[in-house]
This record gives sequence, C-alpha cells and structure tokens, in this order.
Amino acid sequence: MTRTRFVAPVILGIMVVQAVVLHLMGRVWICSCGTVRFWVGDIWSAELSQQMFDWYTPSHIVHGILFYGVLHLLLPRTPVLVRLAIAAGIEGAWEIAENSPWVIEAYRKQALAAGYTGDSILNSLLDTVAMMTGFAVARLLPWKATVVLVLVLEIGAAVVVRDNLTLNILNFIHRFPAIEAWQKGAQR
Repeated sequence: MTRTRFVAPVILGIMVVQAVVLHLMGRVWICSCGTVRFWVGDIWSAELSQQMFDWYTPSHIVHGILFYGVLHLLLPRTPVLVRLAIAAGIEGAWEIAENSPWVIEAYRKQALAAGYTGDSILNSLLDTVAMMTGFAVARLLPWKATVVLVLVLEIGAAVVVRDNLTLNILNFIHRFPAIEAWQKGAQR
C-alpha cells in the first residue's frame, strides 16, 4: 500500500509536466476560437483536437486498454496503480511527441489530417484522462469484454469517420494508397 499512495501525485505531476511542456512548445490552452465545447463531431472542423473530446478520444481509450494488457504481461507483480502511473507517463510522453513539429507534419501527409495543427493543451490532457479511463475499464472488465470494446471502438470510428488508432498507426508507418483513397472518400 505504501508504494501506491504516491500514485495520484505522480500522475498529477506527469500531467502538469505534459501541460507545461506543451505550453512551452507553443500549444494553446484552449481552442483559439475562444470557446470550450464538450464534443466536436465534425472531423473537418478547425476545432478538432482543440476541444474536450472528439472522434480521436476512442483511440486514447484503446491506448489505455492496450497499456493495461501489455503492462499486466510485462509487470504482473507490480501494483496496478503503479502500472497506471507508468501508462500515464507513456501517454504523456506520446502527447508531447504527437504535438512536435515532426509528428504534426507526418500526420498532415495522411488523407484525413491534411489540416492538422496539433492539440490544444485541454484536449491533450483529456486524451490522457481517456487513456486512464481505458486502463480502468480493462482492469474492471473481463478480457473478452475488453476485446469486444476495442473492436467496437475501432470499427465504429472507422465506419463513422474513416479513421481510428489502427489506421493511424498503419498510415504513420507506411502510406497505403487504398486506405488513403477510402479515407479521401469521406472528404466534403
């Protein structure tokens, strides 16, 4: 128990570092439009990745589920809250990397991210919260239900907006003309 009592302050510290680094990188705290919205459903909106939640939130939930599974396999004797802190550190590092000029430019080469400018700090922090939610869900649900949830989130996003974590990873590693053509079919 003594090792886990520091987990909440560690996670909070990770998120503070994430916010400060993003601020120093020039990220805006909230959408430059001056409003805060709960959800942006239009993948072509300039407010995508600027508001609280959007169609990429499910990808961060899937991150949490995957982090839970991998850390459960790699560190089975480590307390689950310590594994959560490790996952938060990984997610925070990813959020910083994701908002670096190199990754933003790499994303812009993808069909659906041509106008991507990076996340607001609010969106980035809530992406980390979404990851922690996925981690908690994976901890609480039976593994088969978790697999079904990942499939529902991934297939659902693919059907509705023609993008998801799997497609993002594939397109980031190598551009596939067939995927790009399908995704471009969603353009206005």
